[in-house]
Amino acid sequence: MTRVALIDDHESVRLGLAAACARVGTKQVVFSGSTVADYLDWRAFSMAPPADVVVLDLTLGDGTTVTENVRRLVVDGSSVIIHSVADRPAAVREALVAGAAGVVSKSSRIDEVIAAIGTVARGEALNNVEWASAVEGDREFADAQLSARERDVLRLYAAGLPLKVVADRLGVAYSTAKENITRIRVKYVEVGRPAPTKIDLLHRAMEDGILAQSVVDPGDGPGGG
Repeated sequence: MTRVALIDDHESVRLGLAAACARVGTKQVVFSGSTVADYLDWRAFSMAPPADVVVLDLTLGDGTTVTENVRRLVVDGSSVIIHSVADRPAAVREALVAGAAGVVSKSSRIDEVIAAIGTVARGEALNNVEWASAVEGDREFADAQLSARERDVLRLYAAGLPLKVVADRLGVAYSTAKENITRIRVKYVEVGRPAPTKIDLLHRAMEDGILAQSVVDPGDGPGGG
């Protein structure tokens, strides 16, 4: 018997998956809820062991990121399947990096979702079309291999902060922050994703999951610094 947790902020999705698990008889839904926090609270209160597999929506309504959700679940001891419309390659890649075992499209037949749960529960790789196209075939979004510091600079700068404010927040010299931006632009050029303006950097940050939602400061302009 595979113990399954369903985390999705759409109740109809959870009810459909729960009914399908009940029909096959080998999948027991031990938790159904809308947030990872609710699941972990349930675990702590009930002292139940972690679910073998957690079926997790890519985006939840509580403002959490896919990275933090997947990491918390993996650290807690569960394998994670992303159940998503799978039209956001950057977010799907982010889930993979965080430790998700695979992705299943919400347009898939219910028996395919159940089969995926079984595959992951057995510790086998979930190599399906959605996963391959998002991770391997997405050459448009080749990884620029930014360092942790460069990602920090890009996150703040692309969100609309002037470069001097970015430097102050990170505790580095303005010249250092400026050098980071220059290196970031060079790295994106090298992978065929040039970012000559600040707006372009915003787009790259969003594509790569560095900045999930942001608003460019109008006073700082596309080329502002």
